[in-house]
Amino acid sequence: MQCQYPDMVERLTPLLVQVISETNGINLDDTLELLCLNRSLKADIELYDEVQAFRRNLWRFHQDEIPVSELLNSCIAGALFQFLKNFPLPYHEEHIHLTGSLSPEFIYPRLRAILAGPGRQQLEEKIVEVYGSQALPINSVADVERLITLKEGEQFSTYLQILYLAKTILISREVHREAAYHMASTLYDKYNVGKIRLKFTLTRSSGISAEQIPGAENVTEADVVLGLYDGFMDFQRTHPFFEFILSPSFRKEALFYDQEHYASKTEHFSHQVDTILALLNNHPKLKPHLCEIDTVGDEKDFYRKAHFQDMKRGLRKLQGVGFRVRSHHGETWKTLRKGVQSVDNAMNMWHVDTIEHGLSLGINPNYYFHHFYQRVLDLNQQSLPLVLGSIDYEEIVDMEWSNEVVKEKLLAGQPLNDVETRDFVKTKFHTAREIEQYQHDILNRMLDKQISLVALPSSNLKLTGSFPDYKDHPFSWWEKKGVELGVGTDNYVTLQTNFIQELLLILFSDPQNLKITKLLMVATRETRRPYISHLLWLMRKQYD
Repeated sequence: MQCQYPDMVERLTPLLVQVISETNGINLDDTLELLCLNRSLKADIELYDEVQAFRRNLWRFHQDEIPVSELLNSCIAGALFQFLKNFPLPYHEEHIHLTGSLSPEFIYPRLRAILAGPGRQQLEEKIVEVYGSQALPINSVADVERLITLKEGEQFSTYLQILYLAKTILISREVHREAAYHMASTLYDKYNVGKIRLKFTLTRSSGISAEQIPGAENVTEADVVLGLYDGFMDFQRTHPFFEFILSPSFRKEALFYDQEHYASKTEHFSHQVDTILALLNNHPKLKPHLCEIDTVGDEKDFYRKAHFQDMKRGLRKLQGVGFRVRSHHGETWKTLRKGVQSVDNAMNMWHVDTIEHGLSLGINPNYYFHHFYQRVLDLNQQSLPLVLGSIDYEEIVDMEWSNEVVKEKLLAGQPLNDVETRDFVKTKFHTAREIEQYQHDILNRMLDKQISLVALPSSNLKLTGSFPDYKDHPFSWWEKKGVELGVGTDNYVTLQTNFIQELLLILFSDPQNLKITKLLMVATRETRRPYISHLLWLMRKQYD
């Protein structure tokens, strides 16, 4: 994200700040229209043409004519970036993971030191197992960057794999301390982030070979937590406004536990819960910061009530001493119904306080299933069978069919006749209607129980492919519904984004309805509108 003409950004920024402050942060479309009526802008033909071109491109983006990158690389985006970066209140990063938010410049020298030691062969073997033989040699920052950033077209399973490299350096308390300070200073200096809710792994023991870290056995849970605490406190000493929450994250998958030392996932998780409570007892200074946990991982096979039993007792124990539970749910799914069901059971079984991602609650079922219908019908008319295990295959199998012959012909690639096609439409229609009602029931319960939801546009689009483009992201719809929202970046280095870019993507997704002031309130957690207005006016005065 970079405008080719920084001088234009410098000239545009004060004009943009002026119109935003004087209109109290109305929507982006109206802001740009009023900007074009500004006398100073009209007197500068180059700037005027730039703003008008951006307005046209914003419309073209919503017509699927250009990618969002053309908006992000514009001078208007550059000016908006400067406005957001310089806003007087720091932002709350509500969802950020340790492993995917360490820069290649941070990782490389520490990785190089390990590769220069006696553990080189073992680590290189693991790197090849995870990334393939082409991953070696690793001789530069660029080599690290190549391995830890998600490429175009790669999705969730690849994303979980490429986080591995950062994990290999996190094998001491001191490295965790350095990592925390690195994150805090980078996020504040570059993106005005002043509060971090950090997701991290308490222990990296795993029965999954590709997740096993050489040297991880030498770092204790206390080393991890105290190292991160020390690093953030180092930053807080020179930046007193800085706040942080340490949120240990536990993988949901049934096999993700230390199978060498524990008979079951339940037993291992119970041990980790006891470890957290012992840490708080031995280090009372942690209590304001170590007060919640999160559950993470691939949830495609994690949606039934039975799936939630292994961790239920441990979560209840933590909740009994005041912990809040946040959970990654509704992020990935085999079928949309199961994606909604996973959120439902997280609320019912684990009594979560926050849903992270929650994308299955933002997909429009009528659009989703009609697009699915058109896609599957096109394949069917070409006599192409559905691929076993694909999302189209799973959705067909999951539907409640009045005519099983239609289902079997779609799966096998045997063309439907007109009557059978109508049966397909009806089945699709009723499925969409039922899931839409299911979604709204859950959202209404979230409102009633004051369960919040964290939006992560880049992560949602790049990792799931469940909605067509950023313009289709449901943030604005959730906001209108009244859901309490937060914004996060997930693993921003891996996803090649940042907090301010996420705010811009949200603004571009609904330029007609989403108010700039509302987005600022969500991002800063400041609920006093008059105070936000006052701060905007203070920004304007800086350019008088």
